[in-house]
Amino acid sequence: MTEQLPNSPSASTELPQSSIATRVRNLLIVLVAVVLSVSVFLGLRTESGSATLTAIAKDSVPLEVALTNGKPTLMEFYANWCTSCQAMAPDMEALKQQYGDRVNFVMLNVDNSKWLPEILSYRVDGIPHFVFLSQDGQAVAQAIGEQPRSIMEANLVALAAQDPLPYAQATGQTSTFSAPVASQGSSDPRSHGSQVVEVGD
Repeated sequence: MTEQLPNSPSASTELPQSSIATRVRNLLIVLVAVVLSVSVFLGLRTESGSATLTAIAKDSVPLEVALTNGKPTLMEFYANWCTSCQAMAPDMEALKQQYGDRVNFVMLNVDNSKWLPEILSYRVDGIPHFVFLSQDGQAVAQAIGEQPRSIMEANLVALAAQDPLPYAQATGQTSTFSAPVASQGSSDPRSHGSQVVEVGD
């Protein structure tokens, strides 16, 4: 049997090839690890954004209370899946902490059919959709889409002082939303038979 010496030509050609293969494998492992890390980070960020929205909504003033307590109101139409809503959530929470004693903060989830009358009334077709209500519950301004904190704060200061809002029709990036079709005709549940059309003999 012949043994190959480490300095022989066939041994030297095998070593670089295995070294290259090892480097390629290690590089692939690093790339996969980076991709997975980024995916986990973005996934956690989305979950924390929707968790923040849920927490803010839970602590918000109920609409019926806001319309009767004599304070102006900021009403936000949102959804947990809305990335623009999630992006604004930390700023909205901070503004609520700062102005919550002077302004009602109301959160209406567009995925809850309970709010369909309000969704239709304020023509919500993109979220977040903000409606600024005076002390007597009248809409004085709207802001649609992602807004800078400075614009929201300027509007809240004016709303609390009962002054005209400086950004009464602000628009930004939205998440598209389509309201379910409203029922036609009477809202009386006993009238459903009146929509039945009888076919002739």
